[in-house]
Amino acid sequence: MKKRVFLQAAAAAAIVAIALPASAEDWKPTHPINLIVPWAAGGSTDQVTRIAAAELEKMLGQTIVIVNQPGASGAIGTRNALVAAKDGYTWTAGAAQDLGAYQTLGSLDASIKDWHLFLTVANVSVLGVNPQRPWKTAGELIAAMKAKPGEISVATAGVTSAGHSAMDRVVQATGVKYKEVTYDGGNPAVLSTVAGETDLTSQLAVEQADMIRGKRLRPLAVVGNKPLDLEGYGTIPPLSNDVPNLKAPLNYFGIFIPKGVPDNVIQTLQKIWAEKMPQDAALKKYAATRGAVYDPLYGEAAQKAVFPAVQLNAWNIYESGKGKVSPDTVGIPKP
Repeated sequence: MKKRVFLQAAAAAAIVAIALPASAEDWKPTHPINLIVPWAAGGSTDQVTRIAAAELEKMLGQTIVIVNQPGASGAIGTRNALVAAKDGYTWTAGAAQDLGAYQTLGSLDASIKDWHLFLTVANVSVLGVNPQRPWKTAGELIAAMKAKPGEISVATAGVTSAGHSAMDRVVQATGVKYKEVTYDGGNPAVLSTVAGETDLTSQLAVEQADMIRGKRLRPLAVVGNKPLDLEGYGTIPPLSNDVPNLKAPLNYFGIFIPKGVPDNVIQTLQKIWAEKMPQDAALKKYAATRGAVYDPLYGEAAQKAVFPAVQLNAWNIYESGKGKVSPDTVGIPKP
């Protein structure tokens, strides 16, 4: 009798073992991985993705090829990753709030839930003006925008970019009007303000950091409710000092892999994010020197962390007339 019970238990254990997914160590990529950056080189996505890719190459033992595919505010490159073969060898990257807004824009029929998220940093936008412009504080800039509606030019990387989203929040809180000038990435948007083609940029701190330290941009405020300590410069005050009712959740960036790829691909990356990413020196240094928050997340924790920004961004886009699909019809309730 004891022997029979033992055999039954052994058989049950064997069935469970077969049902379990392959071990995380089982995925050993045999050829290079394509990582699509759907923005121009040099911008916030490109910067952090190249550092993350270099670190992952060491951990996976395989080359990761960065492919810049800008266009349609990030939708073109993101779509190419979505429709690629589901073999685990094509990834994309960017801001999660952009990824969650493509359905609302009508540019890509996929929600944030259709992706595995592997987050690296959270970024904040900064109102950075050309030093030749007269404004010394965010309050002065807001007053000038109200006095000259639609005349002050702001450089962004397009309608789903962090810069555009930041200005949506400024408009929502203050009622100002401005002239938007769009570029194919955060870096060219920042350079346009440095060159004096535009009055200011609202792109991310990581894209403006070098120009701020070099005094080629004057940072007026972080578009948020917390100050930012930028290494080599000092403290940039929060816009909430001048605009108390400002809403600005953290803007998370990372690597995104469409669902449907083999389980062991995702398990391998989840193990890396759980065990190695929290101590990654290169990404920590990037965050400290560029004005970002280092916060590696994955799985449900990542989905939960990004949703406030996805929600606010999608509704801002729709209510400003730029979206084709109401967010509440694609699982994004109004905040």
